Amino acid sequence: MKPLLISASALTLLAVALAGDLPVIQPKDLAAQLRSDTAKPTIVQVGPNLLFRSHHIPGAIYGGPGSKPEGLDALKAAVKDLPHERDLVIYCGCCPWDKCPNIKPALELLKQLGFTHVKAMYSGTNFKTDWIDQGYPVAP
Repeated sequence: MKPLLISASALTLLAVALAGDLPVIQPKDLAAQLRSDTAKPTIVQVGPNLLFRSHHIPGAIYGGPGSKPEGLDALKAAVKDLPHERDLVIYCGCCPWDKCPNIKPALELLKQLGFTHVKAMYSGTNFKTDWIDQGYPVAP
């Protein structure tokens, strides 16, 4: 029996499909959007504070870990003054996408709060591999 070979792009599409109804944006697309002259989304990191403090996407705000009640409270506080139709991108990158405990609760909370244009940055491996190692901009 021959081994089944699956391309990296096929694996990415499969992982995104497995994410269900989560609206996602790929890191390369977010990086391109940040480089463009178009309106930029508000970016919120919803993972551990240690990750945010070490490196984060420039201009991102810290929203707290989405897997913890205190993190969701921090997220509410971080977005309380934003218009609900504002484009938001949340990201974590603490671990592989299919194991991340923070994205889904944060996304669900933002929808409950009435935000209508929210996407999660897909991080198949982690923030370092999928953003930093790709040469996308980071802030210390």
